[in-house]
Amino acid sequence: MDPDSMSEANPGVGMNLVSGEWRASKSTMQVINPLNGEKFLTIPDTQADEIDDFVDNMANTPRYGLHNPLKNVERYIMLGEVMAKGAIELRKPENVEYFAKLIQGCLGKSMAQCTGEPTVVRKFMENYACDNVRFLGRSFRVPGDYQNQSTGGIRMPFGGVSVITPFNFPLEIPALQGLGAIFMGNRPTVKVDEKVQHVFEQYLRLLHFVGLPMDDCDMIYCRGPVMNDLVVRGNSRMCLFTGSQHIADKLTRDLNGRVKLEDAGFDWKIMGPDPDEVPYNVWQCDQDAYAFTGQKCSAQSMLFVHENWLTPEVDFVNKLAAQAAKRTLKDTTIGPILTWTNEAIQAHVDDICAIPGASLAFGGKAAAEPHSIPDCYGSYLPTAVNVPLDTLLDHPEHFNTATKELFGPLQVIVPYKEGEIDKVLRATNLMPNHLTAGIVSNDVQFVHHCLANTITGTQYAGIRAKTTAAPQQHWFGPSGDPRSAGIHTAEAIKLVWSSHREIVYDWGPVPNDWDGIQS
Repeated sequence: MDPDSMSEANPGVGMNLVSGEWRASKSTMQVINPLNGEKFLTIPDTQADEIDDFVDNMANTPRYGLHNPLKNVERYIMLGEVMAKGAIELRKPENVEYFAKLIQGCLGKSMAQCTGEPTVVRKFMENYACDNVRFLGRSFRVPGDYQNQSTGGIRMPFGGVSVITPFNFPLEIPALQGLGAIFMGNRPTVKVDEKVQHVFEQYLRLLHFVGLPMDDCDMIYCRGPVMNDLVVRGNSRMCLFTGSQHIADKLTRDLNGRVKLEDAGFDWKIMGPDPDEVPYNVWQCDQDAYAFTGQKCSAQSMLFVHENWLTPEVDFVNKLAAQAAKRTLKDTTIGPILTWTNEAIQAHVDDICAIPGASLAFGGKAAAEPHSIPDCYGSYLPTAVNVPLDTLLDHPEHFNTATKELFGPLQVIVPYKEGEIDKVLRATNLMPNHLTAGIVSNDVQFVHHCLANTITGTQYAGIRAKTTAAPQQHWFGPSGDPRSAGIHTAEAIKLVWSSHREIVYDWGPVPNDWDGIQS
């Protein structure tokens, strides 16, 4: 596919997709380039009085879906073919480059980070090519109590559903969740953060090019309150939401619990009692905390460091500071912070440093090198603050300050001593969100003790443990909440986008000794 023909719209102008048609809205808004502040994209600013068709499509999608294991089963095959053809398109270097540049243009992250998204999406499409969409509808059958009776379980869609995803992964998250919804027979309406939604729009156009029916899903550019109105009026049968906990809780109330959450992220890592592979772990901790300027939902936010890593011989924190200092705005290994200004970041860093016994480990100021990042976005150096473990545990107000999620290049370092691991585990379980975590150790008993006494949904364990860079082959999502969602795997797709239905087949014949006595 020629990238120049990927968009049927005018270059730089986004459009909504509704009822199989690309449509403009009455009003528009501008998206600015976060690296220089220039306006580079015009997108629809869809208002509440323009969403009737979206609402009707969501509300009128049959509860049994566009397909299910008993109806329109040829669609499973069709979708497998779309995945096969789409994966071929995403193997073309020019298409990978096209999406990577789209992503970099709206986020300003490094090209290595940007090319990761079309690569993960391509592997996902390869995984579900050919028969693997059909296998998501796999059922089971159990023998009954007598001849010609059996019971079976099948996976049923919800019908009209919604997908709401944030800015930080503008291709990967909406692509995988939107396709998962479609695979299971649902008809989703997709809203990505409006600053980056044009990336997903272009991906949808690619899917249409390789055979996805244009009316299989809707996509809307709008602000949050308009989308909230849409899902409520449309009676969204399920909503996948990735974003802030505040909005997640509001959607839960508005939709009477019909939500699945990929979770907000304040994520932890424990450096165990056995320092090993120190240069590698310095590099990995830097990647986990500061790649994409800390704007990953799986970014390392709190690092518990055993005293053995803090000896003069190991000198872990100083080495981490030196590694982080290599990052620059010039090579985009740090970049714009899209949801926090420098002033807000500095105020939060100052609040943590004001905790009794806390101290700045490194960073703690805005980037000084010349740049054109507008003031509405942050441009802050990788930063770490030391906070004592006992202070966190003994004073809830200090714990709440230190564990406030800042979607940017900040982590809290908590030293601990031999014999204090249960205190550390208590601190991890007090955190409200449980998306990702790492336990760095070669000590099997230590690792097992930590795993057995924590609840994080995606837990890396071992001397190479990390918190970020989730590969597409594993289930990724939070734990400890009935609303927890997942992404990537067949188990995640079935969990989020289908429900269990039991069918008891009872063909007879009626037994001769049936007596008709009431009980």
